[in-house]
Amino acid sequence: MKNFKSIALALVVALSAVSMNAQTKKVDVKTSTINWVGKKVTGQHSGTVNLKDGALVFKGNKLAGGTFTVDMTSINATDLTGEYQGKLNGHLKADDFFGTDKFPTSKLVFKTIGAKATDVYTVTADLTIKGITKPVTFDIAVNGNTAATSFKVDRTKYDIKYGSGSFFDNLGDKAVSDEFELNVALKF
Repeated sequence: MKNFKSIALALVVALSAVSMNAQTKKVDVKTSTINWVGKKVTGQHSGTVNLKDGALVFKGNKLAGGTFTVDMTSINATDLTGEYQGKLNGHLKADDFFGTDKFPTSKLVFKTIGAKATDVYTVTADLTIKGITKPVTFDIAVNGNTAATSFKVDRTKYDIKYGSGSFFDNLGDKAVSDEFELNVALKF
C-alpha cells in the first residue's frame, strides 16, 4: 500500500509540473492583423477585421492551445473607398452575410495541435460564426513572438448563402465564391 501511495504522489507531482509549464501569451490586438479576401465571378474584394482578444498557450516552446475572439463589427473593405466602401461594409454587416447586430463576435478555439515541421503546427479548431460552430484545419507557423497562418473558410457552413452558386441558380456574373480566405499575423 505504501508503494501505491508513493507512485500516486509521484504522478500528481509530475502532472502538476507539466501543467505549470503551460504559458499563456496574450496576443497584442493592436499590432496583430486579420486580412480577408472574398472572390466573385467578376473579381474580388479584400479587407480587414480586428481581433477583440486572443491568446496562445505554450508548453515549453511548443504550441499547445489558442483561443481568439474577432470583432465582426470592425469588418472593413480596404479595396474600395467612399460610397462603394460604405455599401459593401454595410452589406457584410447585414444578415445576408455576418449579421453583426445579432452576432458581433466570432470565435476560434484550438482543439487539436500536431507538429508538422520545426515551429509549424497543424491545428484543428472550432470556428464559430453567426452562432454556428464548425471545425476548420490549418497550418500555423510560430517564430519568436509572432505566428502566422492562412486558411479558407466555407461561408455556407455558417448560413451565409448570399450569391452562392451552391444554393441559387442563374446567378451568372453575380455569383460569389463559397470560400473566403483569411491571412492572419499575430504578435504576442
